[in-house]
Amino acid sequence: MKVLLFNGSPNARGCTFTALNEIAKALEKHGIESEIFQIGTKPVAGCIACRACKSGKPCIFDDGVNALAARLDEFDAIVVGAPVYYAGPSGQSTAFLDRLFYCAAAKLRGKPGAAIVSCRRGGASASYDRLHKYFGINSMPIVTSQYWNQVHGNTPEEVLQDEEGMQTMRTLGENMAWLLHCIEAGKRAGVPAPTYEPPLRTNFVR
Repeated sequence: MKVLLFNGSPNARGCTFTALNEIAKALEKHGIESEIFQIGTKPVAGCIACRACKSGKPCIFDDGVNALAARLDEFDAIVVGAPVYYAGPSGQSTAFLDRLFYCAAAKLRGKPGAAIVSCRRGGASASYDRLHKYFGINSMPIVTSQYWNQVHGNTPEEVLQDEEGMQTMRTLGENMAWLLHCIEAGKRAGVPAPTYEPPLRTNFVR
């Protein structure tokens, strides 16, 4: 089993990485592999609703979304991490995730998902809530922890001093590992995956 750890920070080894790395160590204890995907520092385009991806083509923007979308079958779960910018997740992370979930939702549907955020002081709960929306719209079980999944600090060293925050990351890793092993046991026991109806769309303006 393998978990994708999405680092939506432009800092490859900053505060968000520090939190994700703590989750990775907890997963490793249970024999679960993980990989941190870092968004990088290049510009990330927002979705322009061209719908090219809905006709079977890759996204028209070649900024990492297509490359990650092509690999999603490798992963059994995803943890999305982002820093807090103005009381919300970084713009780069949400632009990337908007397009990833729009063009590759089918590859993520049914897989466990979790969100974590890092902040200096405030805005963590609003950011955490925003990131969870990606899972709730895509039939993905949401993995929780002992508190909101957040760490505080302005540097990785300060994040390591946030003892409750780091424990929250470890608990999240424990819960993710437990759920993945339960899903695997269910498959071995012949428990079928959910069967979904064709999606309905109701527009409220007639």
